[in-house]
Amino acid sequence: MRLQPVDRVDTISGEDFQQHYYKPMKPVVINNLAKDWPAYTKWNWNYFKQMVGDKRVGLYNNVKSDAYTPINTADDYKTFGEYIDMISEGPAAWRIFLFNIFDHAPQLTQDFTWPEHMMKGFVKKFPMLFTGGATSITHMHFDIDMSHILHTQFAGRKKVLLFPFEEQHKLYRKPFEVLSLADFSHYHQNGHPDYQQFPALKLAEGYEVILGHGDTLFMPAGYWHHMEYLDSGFAMSLRALQSSFTGKLQGAWNLFGMRSIDTVMKKTMPKWWYDYKKEKVFKAAEKELSLQTMPQ
Repeated sequence: MRLQPVDRVDTISGEDFQQHYYKPMKPVVINNLAKDWPAYTKWNWNYFKQMVGDKRVGLYNNVKSDAYTPINTADDYKTFGEYIDMISEGPAAWRIFLFNIFDHAPQLTQDFTWPEHMMKGFVKKFPMLFTGGATSITHMHFDIDMSHILHTQFAGRKKVLLFPFEEQHKLYRKPFEVLSLADFSHYHQNGHPDYQQFPALKLAEGYEVILGHGDTLFMPAGYWHHMEYLDSGFAMSLRALQSSFTGKLQGAWNLFGMRSIDTVMKKTMPKWWYDYKKEKVFKAAEKELSLQTMPQ
């Protein structure tokens, strides 16, 4: 993989953000965007436990999906309080995915402000909390609705890989899915993922960053991302729809067309569907490799 660091700024004006990051579709970390929010000092494990400790949440492990894995189906369930106790005791590779804590504790929405000086189109009904124990992994994927994301880390550290959407075939994207067939787990320990099995990954051009308390990462629409929790922690994502009609249409197709087709095929002929997609994945990657070796 050909990785570079993500730009970092302490603060940024709306005009500069639009010019240098939003329009060019380039990620950036804003160090101080969240530091004036009450959430920056108020939000911690004990505070959330008091607020929603009795709420039942779905938990997800580190196992990658296969031909028989239903979409977004939890691997276990606990109350939020039980989950916090578990991950506070030490490394626990369990995470909570798309938990809308604000449905249960709407007063939390008073603890942050929507940065509308940077971009418009925020989906204000759906701020989302993402929580993980140390060593838990969010496998390489892009967000199905193709929204822009402001992802703010409030506790713990998280290592993030980012790639533009156009790198999809080098990343071995599974057709009709938002997931990569390749496994990037603990890639930093070996210095790279499995190039022998997935050689086109060597060509993928992207970014690498570690997020800490208060860091806000701008992920442009369609960006691939893989996240590993170095510590137990949590983050909040604010989503904004793309301004273009084409971008909105792509998100709608992914949600209601592409996903529906994949769900039906996984239920009716899972093994055949998986093998078919796997064949398509490697053909697309081989094409990327052949283009690289062609004379310029």
